[in-house]
Amino acid sequence: MNRRNLLSMALLSLSAIALAEPADTLKTDSIDANKPVFTVIKEIPITSIKNQSKSGTCWDYSTLSFFEAEILKKTGKTYDLSEMFVCNKNYMDRAIMTVRLHGDMQFEQGGSAYDVHYILKNYGICPEEAMALPGQMIGDTLNNFAEFFKAMPAYVKTIATSDAKKLTPAWKLGLQGIIDAYIGKVPETFTYEGKTYTPQSFAKSLGLDWNDYVSITSYTHHPFWTEFAVEVQDNWRQGMSWNVPMDDMERIIDNAIDNGYTIAWGGDVSDDGFTRDGMAVLVDTKKMVDNEGSDMAKWLKLSAGEKKDKLQKLGVNVPELTPTQEKRQEEFDNWELTDDHGMLIYGKAKDQNGREYYMVKNSWGETGEYKGIWYMTKNFIIAKTMDFTVNKNAIPKDIRKKLNL
Repeated sequence: MNRRNLLSMALLSLSAIALAEPADTLKTDSIDANKPVFTVIKEIPITSIKNQSKSGTCWDYSTLSFFEAEILKKTGKTYDLSEMFVCNKNYMDRAIMTVRLHGDMQFEQGGSAYDVHYILKNYGICPEEAMALPGQMIGDTLNNFAEFFKAMPAYVKTIATSDAKKLTPAWKLGLQGIIDAYIGKVPETFTYEGKTYTPQSFAKSLGLDWNDYVSITSYTHHPFWTEFAVEVQDNWRQGMSWNVPMDDMERIIDNAIDNGYTIAWGGDVSDDGFTRDGMAVLVDTKKMVDNEGSDMAKWLKLSAGEKKDKLQKLGVNVPELTPTQEKRQEEFDNWELTDDHGMLIYGKAKDQNGREYYMVKNSWGETGEYKGIWYMTKNFIIAKTMDFTVNKNAIPKDIRKKLNL
């Protein structure tokens, strides 16, 4: 082969490389451009990530995380409070109410932030180490309520729907035995850091004023600036929430974070935009369909996995809806906005496009892209909030004045 041919082949090879490289570079840049890069705006100290495992106890884990963060803010001390103490007391109270209503009430694993608040205020609390650890009573290392919540609801239903003319006190003893057998007995006294406490005296030692905490929501089927019990089944204690306009609800969340307070959030995570990898976006389905070049019927027929793949492909460039008061009400009334999950909001961040997110602690262990932390857009949180618990001192002064707090 002569030198001219060799030179020609070399030039052709270089040309091929030159043509190939931009395509590869564009492909890599495209992926990188969609992958979230978060910048923290504000982050409040919180306690460690927990794992509720196979139990419907997000309400318990998220709200105790909230109070642990409150203690940390006020005293600088880190506590690991017992979720199973709360479950033990709450399930007995809920069973008593179910029986009192002859079964005309749901008896399930779920609950509300108010349940935790009520128990801390009325029964006290103990540290994690003072009770059996989650799963320990059934020979596991984490919660598994599968058998527990086959036995207990059946027992409660049998008593609640009995044709007896008079119930004996024995049913409560029997149920308490079931609860204690599966999640551990509540201690009457215990020793912590060299001191002996009752659950009530330990709760008092934590340094919080239980009257400082209020619940906030935003719906139009009740007057704004009044309190009402949000009509969901797990709010069986009829805990009251202050009803404020949606924009003021957002102001409360932002003001709380800006001033170093966390929020015990309850809301809907059943939406397509909530991923298992640590993000949540209020997806504009119409724009997604337009981007895919398909019709709405085709999008709706996609499996959850297929939708997830398309959303992940777009990453931070997923088109978002802007929440409205009217849409919140519509979704609550038609069962789209449901009471699914409890989590802890503890910070704010933004992505490379400037979109703002709340930083949220979950209770599914160190799972997902961010090891147990979720980045949920402000639009998603405002649209999907059922209610949340917050320290009343975290509420803007003008709103507190309207609420007489």
